[in-house]
Amino acid sequence: MVKRIIVGMSGASGVIYGIRTLLHLRSMPEVQSHLVLSEGARITIPIETDYKVDEVIALADVVYRQDNLAAAISSGSFQTDGMMVMPCSIKSLSAIANSYSDNLLARAADVCLKEKRKLALVVRETPLHKGHLELLIKAADLGAMILPPMPAFYPQPETIEDVIDHTIGKAFDYFELPHTLFRRWGEKPD
Repeated sequence: MVKRIIVGMSGASGVIYGIRTLLHLRSMPEVQSHLVLSEGARITIPIETDYKVDEVIALADVVYRQDNLAAAISSGSFQTDGMMVMPCSIKSLSAIANSYSDNLLARAADVCLKEKRKLALVVRETPLHKGHLELLIKAADLGAMILPPMPAFYPQPETIEDVIDHTIGKAFDYFELPHTLFRRWGEKPD
């Protein structure tokens, strides 16, 4: 059975997390990726990476415009296995935590919460002030998993991709997607 995973990319720094997520999902024939790019993500992609927006779009199985509130993923009757917002800006976090669904990224996340589906928010902001922390608590209370991209060093990363993939692997664990993106605690290095 195919899993449908929504990948939302907001305009926060760290769009490479979403791009590498799509790259890894492409290698999983049992997963169908559904992509929503915010306008901010479209601006950030060429600033932070060598990718063109069209190249990122081509990595997904299904792509939706952010302003298309009639898209399949805006309805709870369209079954998905959940959503990863990678990266999640504070603006998107605020919209999600406050059920302010004025765009498809926020609406798809809201659908995941109301339908009790998995929602991982890879919040990319630092430092955080009290308002940010309150939004994180509110989103967690609603059922979201808060997964900031914090590096772990027990896998002994050798490249920036290793650091990025560790966070993606943690999200894949949450969605029960088998992977070998990082060496787990207690495993011996190759």
